[in-house]
Amino acid sequence: MLIVINKVIISVLTNKLIKKTMEGYCVKCKAKREMKDAKEVSMKGKGGVVRRAMTGVCPKCGTKMFRILGKA
Repeated sequence: MLIVINKVIISVLTNKLIKKTMEGYCVKCKAKREMKDAKEVSMKGKGGVVRRAMTGVCPKCGTKMFRILGKA
């Protein structure tokens, strides 16, 4: 069983703390930062393939950030 508290996942069965945060590259700050208000979206890829991506906001400057996810 997993419990989510402030974007941190806690595994109740194994008593382990699993931190799951999405990090992306901010082009304006030129640094990797944790995305604020991150959510998964679908993008149109090459050849009509649907690509998964995460979109969010840079917590420092407020610029929109993207991260393309791998195939799952």
